[in-house]
Amino acid sequence: MYPRDHNRRFNSFTDHLRSYFGERIQKVAVDAGFTCPNRDGTLGTGGCTYCDNDAFNPSYCRPEKSIAQQLSEGIAFHASRYRRASHYLAYFQPFSNTYASIGKLEQVYSEALSFPGIVGIVAGTRPDCVDDDKLALLREIAKRHYVMVEYGIESCYNETLQRINRGHTFEQTVETIRRTAALGIPAGGHLIFGLPGETREQMLGEAAILSQLPLQMIKFHQLQIFRNTAMVRDYEQYPAGFHLFDLEEYIDFVIDFTERLSPAIMIERFASEAPPRFLVAPDWGKIRYDEVLRRIERRMEERESFQGKDFE
Repeated sequence: MYPRDHNRRFNSFTDHLRSYFGERIQKVAVDAGFTCPNRDGTLGTGGCTYCDNDAFNPSYCRPEKSIAQQLSEGIAFHASRYRRASHYLAYFQPFSNTYASIGKLEQVYSEALSFPGIVGIVAGTRPDCVDDDKLALLREIAKRHYVMVEYGIESCYNETLQRINRGHTFEQTVETIRRTAALGIPAGGHLIFGLPGETREQMLGEAAILSQLPLQMIKFHQLQIFRNTAMVRDYEQYPAGFHLFDLEEYIDFVIDFTERLSPAIMIERFASEAPPRFLVAPDWGKIRYDEVLRRIERRMEERESFQGKDFE
């Protein structure tokens, strides 16, 4: 039976923030000019084969601007859409936002947290770009502000991680998430559905794997093929090697996944959206994420589905 004490059929991270802060909280993206170890030659060059950060960066979010300027423009950007938001989380989003010295991290995090209306930070990063000193810094910040570290998991399978040039293993992901959670720092994750070589059964199997980790939050992202990436060349040469979800198929798939996922893990997003000028495939039309979410929730009602329904 669907748990009636819940307002929604999944454990919503947005609702959690509203409950935690007592009001609507909006994330504002910040580009602090970081890079990644598989871009700068430390582990490799070229980055992940699917990655084009510009496809997700809002127009105001540019590293040549100060953090304060980006936050000011970002809050103004969101003001018309989220009128009820008066406090914000600075979301260090592009590339690996712990991939710098402790001094640099202290500087950029402090600049963001000193901006009016900012009540915390979310740092998107890789599991191999966090060490004990950086976790100690984040734990210290978390004594006074909201902090979450969002790790790019992308896949639970090492063969896939190697194929997409991640430069780390899933074992490293597991170890880093556990170390983060052990220090009381909320750990989030990001997962991509539809990576080449993975079957539907493998992808659904990731729900049980991730449910064993001390993750507080997770975001889902259907594979999108972007222009000017290594993956688009593979896709153009051998499109039959890719299975890209159409919208209706994806809605049912992500619900199947959610039914297998621990109800303790909060879901922030079910899908991704990007400006059409960056996108090669799949074509979901001009549908925005808010409408995708409405369709997912409506389908969950039709199926009498809820998060954790088949969790064991």
